[in-house]
Amino acid sequence: MIVSHYNSCMLINLKKLQTLRTRTFNLPPNKRLSSQRAALTFVNKRGFTYFWPIKGIDLPSLWTAVAGDRPVADKHDDPGHVTWGWKDDALDKKIWYYGKILRGKATMISLDVAPYFYALSENYGSPEEDYLIAYREGRLTQASKQVYETLLDKGAMNTLDLRKESKLSNAKDSEFNKALEQLQRDFKILPVGVAQAGAWKYSHIYEITTRHFPDLAEQARKIKESEARMKILELYFDMLGAADLRDVNKLFGWGNEVVKKTVNRLMENGKPALSGGEGLVMVEHPKESGEWVGVKELIK
Repeated sequence: MIVSHYNSCMLINLKKLQTLRTRTFNLPPNKRLSSQRAALTFVNKRGFTYFWPIKGIDLPSLWTAVAGDRPVADKHDDPGHVTWGWKDDALDKKIWYYGKILRGKATMISLDVAPYFYALSENYGSPEEDYLIAYREGRLTQASKQVYETLLDKGAMNTLDLRKESKLSNAKDSEFNKALEQLQRDFKILPVGVAQAGAWKYSHIYEITTRHFPDLAEQARKIKESEARMKILELYFDMLGAADLRDVNKLFGWGNEVVKKTVNRLMENGKPALSGGEGLVMVEHPKESGEWVGVKELIK
């Protein structure tokens, strides 16, 4: 259970919560992002964001910071899709970490925060051995192993060639795509460019993570898992202001007990205070049930 330093839970002020999220999600029309440089500043300030908003998940996204709080448009000429060009153009520039990370969805992570995520991955600094350990322990599928070994042996490759060289041409699309997702979620591979390949003349180029970011493993090595989780949740609550702990676990997948332990440590340390805040407390949402935690300045 969450250990509270207060006798009873306090009520969230929904107006204050909306004001905070309007700022951190970058929703005011006069604040909309209009350049890749502004997008980089946005990602660096937040620490991590989604590329597109994900239904059922509260988290800032590059799309909403550019296009506002509306669904991703189907029309390719929608002004909001300028984000697609910024993302593709940046894949080989190493200005942020991009891949299918949180819940297997497109995630953007600042380079300062990426080592904290990497510290929670099942990698120990040896790209030639880590994947074999994961495979033997049943944490990596056969298809993922084949994809990873192809990139390890032959270098960066576009999706079409990668599928062929991995001997997965006859496999179901879902099997190959799940392999790409699994390897990205565990920070083993990432997209590093776009090739004009296939029927649509568009195909991601994938590479081994430690080749593209050779210092990442060493940067992460000095970070304890508990420290990494605290850093990530500090950023998370600085963005959202308040959240049901079930939603925290839904996003990060750490397990309920680990989430609660991390939140307790944040409470004890008076964090987050990234925006001049006063730390976390147990709170109640006036309209929703659950085990809610929020920053003190949101209390009525």
